[in-house]
Amino acid sequence: MASDSTAPSAAALVRYDRRYRRDGVTMAYTETLGPKPTVFVLVHGIGMGRAVYADLADALAAHGRVLAPDLPGFGDSPEPGSAATLEQTAETVSRFIATEAPGPVVLIGHSMGTQIVAEIALRHPEQVSGLVLIAPTVNRHERTALRQAARMVQDLTGEQPKVLLLGTWQYAKTSPLWFANKLRFMLAHHLENICPGIRTPTLVLRGETDRVCPRDWVSEVAALLPDSEMAELDGRGHEAVIRSAEPAASMIVDFLDRKRVGTD
Repeated sequence: MASDSTAPSAAALVRYDRRYRRDGVTMAYTETLGPKPTVFVLVHGIGMGRAVYADLADALAAHGRVLAPDLPGFGDSPEPGSAATLEQTAETVSRFIATEAPGPVVLIGHSMGTQIVAEIALRHPEQVSGLVLIAPTVNRHERTALRQAARMVQDLTGEQPKVLLLGTWQYAKTSPLWFANKLRFMLAHHLENICPGIRTPTLVLRGETDRVCPRDWVSEVAALLPDSEMAELDGRGHEAVIRSAEPAASMIVDFLDRKRVGTD
């Protein structure tokens, strides 16, 4: 069903909430229609869902069509019965792209989502024209559940109510066992090992105050990617794109323009 929401300063956006079903997997997703042919696919982090991308999807819709799925077991997507590794989840998202948006897309991932979109760019480069890694995980220097949890608590201290409330609402939709299994797979995945094989032009973003993804780690990720740029979002932490779409949206579009990844 089309949403009746509107962009803050523009004509009404056209949104559809849809369901993707294949191979025993069901994923809820939102499609936001835009006037240009570029397709953006937004992949969220652990415990989150497509709702965290609502503002970013609205901003990017001025530059193309936007698809934002809830990964299996998160948001409004049911658990498929057994937990999947990040590599298997990447294959699920790749099949989703092949079905719903054939042709190269701009893949955007946040937190755990960066691990998934990076896997797709490595395994299926023909599907990806541009790649954006926002707060890439997991910092290899602190690869334990306890350390990651402590960093998240530090990062959220003093965060805006919008971020805290939306995060709490999304986490409440995920079963503890499913979350624990995905965290285990997330910690076992080594982003640094696959970055050198990714040839897609890549923008790497981090919040200036992100305690989960410190500058030295994110700089390492960017340096390992053959064709990348790194930038910081001033005054933002790990959940930077939840607080507001800007400046991330403009930075993404500017990067794609510089790399001549079509947004016309």
